[in-house]
Amino acid sequence: MQEQLPLVEVASVVVLGIGAQWLAWRLRFPSILLLLLFGLAAGPLTAATFGRPWIDPDAMLGEFLMPVISIAVSIILFEGGLSLRLRDLRQIGGAVGNLVTIGVVVSWLLAALAAHFVAGLGLRISFLLGAILAVTGPTVVIPLLRYIRPTARLEAIARWEGIAIDPIGALLAVLVFEALFTEPRETTVLHIAWLLFKTTAVGAGAGLIGAVATTILLARFWIPDKLQNPVVLMLVILTFALSNLLQAEAGLFAVTVMGILMANQKMVSVMHVVEFKENLRTLLLAGLFIMLAARLDMDDLTALSWRSAAFLAVMVLAVRPLAVAASCLGAGLNWREQFFLAWMAPRGIVAASVSSVFALRLASGTEIPDAGALVPLTFLVIIGTVAIYGLTAKPLARRLGVTLPEPQGVLFAGAQPSARAIAKTLQEEDFQVLLVDTNREHVRVAKLEGLPAHYGSVLSERTIEELPLGGIGRLLAITSNDEVNSLATRHFGELFGRAEAYQLPPSGELRGGKEVVSRHLRGRLLFAPQATYSYLDNRFEAGAVVKRTTLTKEFDLKDYRELYGADALPLFLVDEKRRLFVFDIDNPPLPKPGQAIIGLVDPVPAQPAKAATEDGQKPS
Repeated sequence: MQEQLPLVEVASVVVLGIGAQWLAWRLRFPSILLLLLFGLAAGPLTAATFGRPWIDPDAMLGEFLMPVISIAVSIILFEGGLSLRLRDLRQIGGAVGNLVTIGVVVSWLLAALAAHFVAGLGLRISFLLGAILAVTGPTVVIPLLRYIRPTARLEAIARWEGIAIDPIGALLAVLVFEALFTEPRETTVLHIAWLLFKTTAVGAGAGLIGAVATTILLARFWIPDKLQNPVVLMLVILTFALSNLLQAEAGLFAVTVMGILMANQKMVSVMHVVEFKENLRTLLLAGLFIMLAARLDMDDLTALSWRSAAFLAVMVLAVRPLAVAASCLGAGLNWREQFFLAWMAPRGIVAASVSSVFALRLASGTEIPDAGALVPLTFLVIIGTVAIYGLTAKPLARRLGVTLPEPQGVLFAGAQPSARAIAKTLQEEDFQVLLVDTNREHVRVAKLEGLPAHYGSVLSERTIEELPLGGIGRLLAITSNDEVNSLATRHFGELFGRAEAYQLPPSGELRGGKEVVSRHLRGRLLFAPQATYSYLDNRFEAGAVVKRTTLTKEFDLKDYRELYGADALPLFLVDEKRRLFVFDIDNPPLPKPGQAIIGLVDPVPAQPAKAATEDGQKPS
């Protein structure tokens, strides 16, 4: 049994990590908070209870633990760089630039003063701790942004800051360590300036070379499709490792620059790389946070005093707000946006790994007073800020009015008469709609009918960039071309999630009973197996209409079927909270009293006694 413990530990990291994120999604809870709780339960809590931790990362990976964490962080930073668009800087460049320069310096100095005067640490350790805690990072910021859903501008600012600040903060910590803890003959201003120049130059140069090499390999098809994602991953790790070999801590700069350049070049599409890296990031985040929390020692946690709690309070209530206030002067942000940014500074993996590395270096050298407090205080700030911001940032954003509601709008690929009729009914129900079509006449008529419509191909990157997708949360691909519908769902599945990308059933499957398009290459199939493009077209030509009918205890789904007959085709369900659900073939919603069905029905001559529409009138 003892021989199987390493296997159990490795499996537990994956199971607990992915399970925590899945549970958080089901409970609508911040995933990083559950990850830390699961990690604490598997590490220090089980160690205190049973004498041995369930998961012991140091024993499991030994001297490879820090390299593994560093490579994982580099992949996450590269993936974060792939999500950054340089065009966003036209509007937010001032705020982002200030946050990663002025904000970092202010955070460092104030955190150092708080560590010295509040936590009671020595001056040198205080300045090192302040530099470590100047970072936030994508490992904690991006999951929180997905959970909070702030406005587009705030989301872009927080994302840019969280990704760009990691290499900057790590470099600052290295410079402070070199200046305060190496031999006096090496701590000249010239030495520090040269170290700064060399690190940024190596990082930027390596990132540029890595991005150019990867782009050329993809553009010239020198990598087969099945190996493109693995080779890109290999090149990211290679760029990170070589940069760090040439200059310590240059690797984070390199992969961040590489990701940004790859995202903004026009030679090749990197969407398949983005999708792969997003899936990989989910797995890496799961493992990193479980191991991060499991490494904590219960003695270190119980040794923390009221001074430590006061230090955390100062970091949250004073250091971050003052850093944001100094950074936002003249940046064009209103007070609500500044308030939100002042309440968004969770610390993550980079702070943990950097503090651990420096703690090991200090332990192997001359005895430094208070060096043992470096890691426990860092982890206290990590856990504390993740818990505080994770539990309070979303309610605060709602009170400030800077969060987006869960998108209920519908994007229609197709603006033919059937699409317009369905979209018009949704619009009358106050759901946002947008139609896209390559037929100018269809677009023109849609606009005359008061429907938002855009001329262009739903498969075009340029069209997607031009579409106003705020409030839009799902795609309905209902063109006459089954292949276009499938491609559209694949394309927008990356944006809305595969669960919200729908298409009409391919007409060939209805006739031949065989799959025309493989399941993994298409979206969820709409409405009913017979609801093909030609079926809808024929129904509308025969006089069918889209009608909203509210169900009651007296008029249930059975009565609805009896009223409108077997040809009634439910399209959408609107629940009591005004949320929109789509009827699909595999997993249709179950209508209940108090909810409304929007369906395609033939007009009925008589008015039923038990049914009522939203305004209280009986349907006709």
